Amino acid sequence: MKSSPGTWVDPLLLFLFAFFSTTPLASSSALAKASYSAHCGTIIPESPPTDYAQITYPSLDSQTTSYAGGGRILATKNSSSKPPFQFRTIESAYRTSTPGVYAIQAFLTFRSPSFFVLRNTSRAQARRNRRHSGSLRFVLTGFWSEPTAKLCMVGTASWFSDSLGRYVNLEAVLKLNYANISTMLSSLVSGTLESFSGSPGDSTYFEPVSILSFPAMSQYKYTDLPDTYHGACSGGIDFPPSSSLGIQKRDVCSKLSWPRYTTFMLYHPLNCSSCTAFGGNFGYLPTRMSLHALECSDEEMKLRYLIEFPNGTRFDWYYQSFDPNTTLIGEGSWDSRWNRLCIVACRILKNSTDSRVGDCSIRLSLRYPSVWSIKQSVSVEGQIWTNKSVNDPRYFDRITFQSSEDNMMRVLGLKYEYTLLDRVRSCAMRKPIKNKVQKYPSAYSYEMRFDMSVTDSKSRSGWGYAVPNSVGDHFYEPYATATPASTDDYGELHRAPIVDLRSRHDNPLNISYKISLYINHGSIDSAGGISSVNSSSSPNDVYDISAEGVYDGETGHLCMVGCRNLASFATNLRIDPWDCEILVNFYFPPVNEGNGSSGFIMGSIESTRKRDEPLYFGHWNISSNVFYTATARQSAWRMDLEIIMVLVSKTLACLFIRSQLLHVKRHADVLPFVSLVMLTFLTLSHMIPLLLNFEALFVDNHSRQSLLLGSGGWLEVNEVIVRVVTMVTFLLQFRVLQLVWTALLGSGNENGFWISQKKSLYASLPMYILGALIALFLNWKRENTYHGEQLEASNSVTELSSLWAGLRSYSGLVLDGFLLPQILLNLFQNSRQSALSHSFYIGITFIRLLPHGYDLYRAHSFVNSHFDGSYIYANPHADFYSAAWDVITPLLGMIFAVIIYVQQRSGGHTMLPQRFRETEIYERVPITGS
Repeated sequence: MKSSPGTWVDPLLLFLFAFFSTTPLASSSALAKASYSAHCGTIIPESPPTDYAQITYPSLDSQTTSYAGGGRILATKNSSSKPPFQFRTIESAYRTSTPGVYAIQAFLTFRSPSFFVLRNTSRAQARRNRRHSGSLRFVLTGFWSEPTAKLCMVGTASWFSDSLGRYVNLEAVLKLNYANISTMLSSLVSGTLESFSGSPGDSTYFEPVSILSFPAMSQYKYTDLPDTYHGACSGGIDFPPSSSLGIQKRDVCSKLSWPRYTTFMLYHPLNCSSCTAFGGNFGYLPTRMSLHALECSDEEMKLRYLIEFPNGTRFDWYYQSFDPNTTLIGEGSWDSRWNRLCIVACRILKNSTDSRVGDCSIRLSLRYPSVWSIKQSVSVEGQIWTNKSVNDPRYFDRITFQSSEDNMMRVLGLKYEYTLLDRVRSCAMRKPIKNKVQKYPSAYSYEMRFDMSVTDSKSRSGWGYAVPNSVGDHFYEPYATATPASTDDYGELHRAPIVDLRSRHDNPLNISYKISLYINHGSIDSAGGISSVNSSSSPNDVYDISAEGVYDGETGHLCMVGCRNLASFATNLRIDPWDCEILVNFYFPPVNEGNGSSGFIMGSIESTRKRDEPLYFGHWNISSNVFYTATARQSAWRMDLEIIMVLVSKTLACLFIRSQLLHVKRHADVLPFVSLVMLTFLTLSHMIPLLLNFEALFVDNHSRQSLLLGSGGWLEVNEVIVRVVTMVTFLLQFRVLQLVWTALLGSGNENGFWISQKKSLYASLPMYILGALIALFLNWKRENTYHGEQLEASNSVTELSSLWAGLRSYSGLVLDGFLLPQILLNLFQNSRQSALSHSFYIGITFIRLLPHGYDLYRAHSFVNSHFDGSYIYANPHADFYSAAWDVITPLLGMIFAVIIYVQQRSGGHTMLPQRFRETEIYERVPITGS
């Protein structure tokens, strides 16, 4: 017999069969305490399951669902704190002996946001609420009836009771009513979640939860209402079809289905006497609107929308259930003749017994403007109005809405029209002296968009960003090289010719920008200025400025005139909603900037009005740290080169230490003549990076930079390789140290050898301490000079960081001179022993001095990195690197190597003057052992 797809859940089938049989199972389960028939028998009679089935069942999610009640278990006393809600059925469903009735299981989950705990000021209350900060999940089992479009389920959830101090089982019944044929008027799903255990006041009882939802329907039928779709736009403003962009049938869903967090700003008319009627049910006058597509049909060119009017920040309401008092349900159809979307919207009507969709008197019209300008640079604009008569209490004046978010692809035909260029032509005429060596970013490059910091004349600050709209005759697409394809009236596909914008060299170029500034409230000179007329109580003043002007690619100067939209408070000012008396100047640094260049975009935004005018504001200074793409690519190449050099250096160090290990094994008698201080320094130089995990810290701190510089996972792979090679090098170096230590302990002339080692330590230690103090003092003085008077006692952390950086650099210098303790030991022992193999001390000297040679090359071949951590090899923070040190350090290292070579040939006193040479030498005692 052929097995069915559901055979793997046979135990579940048996459980369901036993549970829904006329004789309930005798178990301790809460579901067994009350039969299904007692709560759902009159809605959907129970029926024994038969076999596995696949059915399409609408699930409910938080974005299309609303609920009320259940305050005791859900903490929903106010609508703004409603946690998200989800209803999900499991994949397995079973047919029953009743046709069209299915046995199903589902999870009903109420998720609590984490900020519930943070908002409580009481610690004790926070601890109690932390128990409820997770999810409250009901596990439900019941039946779904296709003929009646009803659902009834029973189940339990575990909930922590504060009064009892323990978890209790909540027993509930869920009842939902669907529509057989879903249309706009019948697509509302309603129901309740009710407790059937205990009574009011009992720990297991909770208030009923009413549920409303507009789930996505697989068999949704668009409604043909009177005065709908094409006729729905009557009463709005008709724009010529040529002023709006068209949408092909295949693109309707992709262009008109926006995410829920996409908001449209509402602009109410001046002296709006009927605006209160628009927000009558809302309780406030909304300033934003969201269109969230639930259904879409490219073939019919129609959509179903959930239309919301949020009253909080975008992220406050996006994850919450919708509010039926401030939400409309609507259907829209694309009008190809007039290039617009027409929407019929209905309210959600509620009474004491049920809820329904009705009052479909609200209309929306939406279009994509085909021409942008400084005062018209929005992706989408539209209107919302009502077809009720003026005398109707719910009548309201036409309200416009706009969205500047770039969710609309800039299709073929969209143009920008420059209207205020005459006011900035003088900028193009006043050209500074040009430098043929310096090159500035292309107007089409990614570098033309940037974040910025803002300060006013009183050093009060803010931040913002600037993004180009258009460059010349094309819209700003820094990575695009071709315009989109289009189709003719017969549906034939035509590819537009490829236009490589980056190859254009017109100079100067017309350019337009969108600039957004966020200034700390009251931070702008407000003596009659903009801050004084804006009565907003938000902590930040927001300034959205559209600008257009000219960019000179030979000097990096961008000069524009700006217009600020004052529509948000133009009602109070009784003025033109646009203030275009704004001058914007930006100065870009050269792309091929050399060392010492600031690497900052500098600029200003200022009002050209007189000081006594209401809209005058002071001078804003603009600055932005810039990191050009060309420099990023160069840094990526430099980082790749440094990775290779690190791997080569570590590998060579491993080989050179191996040669020393073989040398002392072949000549065991030289082990007491090897400096313990020198070996300790070298061992620590390999051990400390392993203990502190410097490479791992590098990868963590620069994951974002790796993405920018294009290194990707290459750094992480090589970080592992470097750590492995470093570990091997450390083990070999430690083995040499161990052999020397063992030889000193077991030597016959123990006192003599140890005395020499101690003399070497005592002689070198004062020099190291004195050098460290000098290095710390010089580094502190340099940092103090850099910070100026801003480095005060409150900046102790900065001082400690500076001292630590100086200590790190000095430790690198000590390692560069690692042969000094060996030279001192040879001097005290007056030894002629070849304690160090030539490949070891010459090779390690080469490895220590190679970074300084590379630093000289890097200084002349690469620009200074804006990311300190991008230095993988020859890190300036780990050693002294400068033009002087890069010459002094290699010279000193080579001198030390020459001294070692001479000492091992002629004796430790060879480098001393004749009168200081001692005639006695320590007696050489042969050492036996392997």
